[in-house]
Amino acid sequence: MSAWPPVLTIEPIRRAVGSVRLPGSKSISNRVLLLAALAGGETVLEDLLDADDTRVMREALGALGVKLQAPAADHLHVTGCAGRFAVNSAGLFLGNAGTAFRSLTAALAFSGGRYVLDGVPRMRERPIGDLVDALNAIGARVAYQGQPGFPPLLIEPAAHLNADRVSVRGDVSSQFLTGLLMAAPLVAPAHGLRIDVAGPLISRPYIDMTLALMQRFGVEVTRQGESFLVPRVPYRSPGHLAVEGDASGASYFLALGAIAGGPVRVLGVGRDSVQGDVRFIEALATMGARTAVGDDYVEASAPLSGRLRGLDADFNHIPDAAMTLAVVALFADGPTTLRNIGSWRVKETDRIAAMATELRKLGATVEEGHDWLRVHPPTQIVEATVDTYDDHRMAMCLSLAAVGGTPVHIRDPQCVSKTFPDYFDVLASLVSPPVKRGMKRDQARS
Repeated sequence: MSAWPPVLTIEPIRRAVGSVRLPGSKSISNRVLLLAALAGGETVLEDLLDADDTRVMREALGALGVKLQAPAADHLHVTGCAGRFAVNSAGLFLGNAGTAFRSLTAALAFSGGRYVLDGVPRMRERPIGDLVDALNAIGARVAYQGQPGFPPLLIEPAAHLNADRVSVRGDVSSQFLTGLLMAAPLVAPAHGLRIDVAGPLISRPYIDMTLALMQRFGVEVTRQGESFLVPRVPYRSPGHLAVEGDASGASYFLALGAIAGGPVRVLGVGRDSVQGDVRFIEALATMGARTAVGDDYVEASAPLSGRLRGLDADFNHIPDAAMTLAVVALFADGPTTLRNIGSWRVKETDRIAAMATELRKLGATVEEGHDWLRVHPPTQIVEATVDTYDDHRMAMCLSLAAVGGTPVHIRDPQCVSKTFPDYFDVLASLVSPPVKRGMKRDQARS
């Protein structure tokens, strides 16, 4: 992984073409790490993401007594605990990894131990009350050690569930439901635990991903509308599991192809992906980009003539990838409206407010609401120094603005280490002018 300066200057990008193989999906990596830890036997995980979010999950599992061995750089051997962690008292630091924090909270709630879960200051601002309420409603003993509704949490020993049905809100984060689903097979009554979703469920493809991965580990969940019946069965190791490339990460390079000529082909994710963000390619096609999807690749190129078209659409199903469209909107022929993206407000930063602020620096006119963002493209993108808010996706998205013909200066580019440590190196490999001129590591002016 490269060490970047406090401010990274990306010189104007005239053209992008080539192919890139993605690192492993963060969403899949952290789910299968926990599932492998909870299963019986050994699971070999291949192409697991090595980044900040997965490192904190690995460290937490190690602290709980799970045996992790890495005989090769791209393989991790996990010896599962068969549903019972060996260590029954621990303090776990989980950085700003929402998937790790929410899923471990649920997994530990009925494990019979005493645990403290905490993270960085921003994690203490990310809500978890809906999950805690659901767990406590069925007999868990989870308490707040600071502001109610937010981390840090204290989990104390709880004997067993006192109900066979639980309800959880689905309109703040799908990770609350994911956590309950993954923990339920270990503690459900003999006839199963029914989980009902109260209100609308956001980010549905992430729940589909969770269910597909649980199935790989031997647990078949019955779904009826917005209710899920989870059986009480032990997780079984699949023996070997290869992690797909990161479909959210694919969005940056597909967008690059669509605005900077292309074609840019992304390897490691394709038409059969379990990740909802692969549907980002559909949004680009709607805007007029030329696209192609294969079994193990997705590809995008700019329109043969004219500019991309603005669009107005609901992006509840792909909120992370939709961030990339906010920057693609700078290159459209009219306004682009991203709707039903309220979950942006409780991510690594308030992404609606942050994106609006930074796109205005680049010359766009931006309107924002509680759960929507509208971008009016500028006549000419303006050279600017943009802030990233310690948010990896802000840094990666905003780098694409350099296609607009002016340099873009990115503060704290190192924040991409959360999920894609080599992002800027990969970007440089696709663009012209070549890397020695196209990306400078000098201190940019403020």
